[in-house]
Amino acid sequence: MRLSSAVSSLKPSATIAAAAKAKALKQQGVTVYDFTLGEPDFTTPKHICDAAVAAMEAGHTHYTPANGILELKQAICETYKREYGLTYTPQQVVVSNGAKHSIHNVLTALCGPGDEVIIPTPYWVSYSALVELTGATPVLVPTTQESGFCLTAEQFEAAITDKTCLLMLNNPCNPTGAAYPIDMLEALAKVAVERNIPVLSDEIYEKLIYDGSEFRSFASFGPEVQALTIIVSGVSKAYAMTGWRIGWTLGPVDVTTAMSDLQSQQTSNPCSISQYASLAALNGPQECLGEMLEKFAERRRYVLDRLNNIPGLSFATPGGAFYAFFDVSSYFGKPLQGGIVVDNASDFCTALLEVAHVALVTGDAFGAPGYVRLSFATSLDVLEAGLNRLEAFLAGDQ
Repeated sequence: MRLSSAVSSLKPSATIAAAAKAKALKQQGVTVYDFTLGEPDFTTPKHICDAAVAAMEAGHTHYTPANGILELKQAICETYKREYGLTYTPQQVVVSNGAKHSIHNVLTALCGPGDEVIIPTPYWVSYSALVELTGATPVLVPTTQESGFCLTAEQFEAAITDKTCLLMLNNPCNPTGAAYPIDMLEALAKVAVERNIPVLSDEIYEKLIYDGSEFRSFASFGPEVQALTIIVSGVSKAYAMTGWRIGWTLGPVDVTTAMSDLQSQQTSNPCSISQYASLAALNGPQECLGEMLEKFAERRRYVLDRLNNIPGLSFATPGGAFYAFFDVSSYFGKPLQGGIVVDNASDFCTALLEVAHVALVTGDAFGAPGYVRLSFATSLDVLEAGLNRLEAFLAGDQ
């Protein structure tokens, strides 16, 4: 059967593919130290789960409006007003089946053949694929470890052409953990207004910010910036709700109206029960956020300390999210454990999994050859054992 041109060139998500390889080894009885998937290892807080049960018992098991229940959209508006000083109406909110779905909706609503979308690299693996599905062209702009993997205003300006329809910005960033300094965000916002370029601001890791860094929503730099910004976020990372599949978009009414129409034809509403659980997440006790962040911060300190003490590795200190993104290229062409020699990050990750049973994600998938990503969203015991194996692998120990 002939496949459409839109999907025939699609490749599976590299993070999911890496996790699948690790899972296959586990099913063979092998102990694998898996640092691939970007999801909290914590159980969803009890009061959120209780709200889901209450929603089912109350009969909230039917279709909802395609773009989400009014109560949740109001809670999202109240959250952004309280935390970022941003004013939105429920009409400016679309609740979707996770932030990835939200991103797809934004791109489908704004982009098409002949358009260009600026994406700083390293970038989350799905960005370019989702852009290409619309017929638009991703314009990849490399950032550097020296800059903290942050796009500068000068780079943004230089990448703009008469075909540019959007900038995709991820702050804090997956895979690097980069949390943009406020002055750099403000400089990007100034260029966006001067050149009238809409910005998709993926802020899914907004609650995961560490000491020394600060988060500010991109839309908060003034009314002109807000009018050009489409915020994407959700409950997955902050509230350990990845499987509940609730994300949202806030933006100009014309964009959210188009997205609502698209979603009504595409998927209809996101899960009704998950919406009520998300309502409890936003309106309920918030102590769980601090408790989880404290654990992430402890793991981050441990991982960075270990990586700092392994010769030949380098990285930019992550200010947010739960990833360590480090350069392993100094080990290319040298004998590793078992005498294996590799010359790229993809082969490095394959060998590391097969020999040391440690699963990382190749930087090749993120537009950053020579790098690998480690998710520290797991226990300290697992991190210690996995890093011990990584260290032995790099040292060439038999």
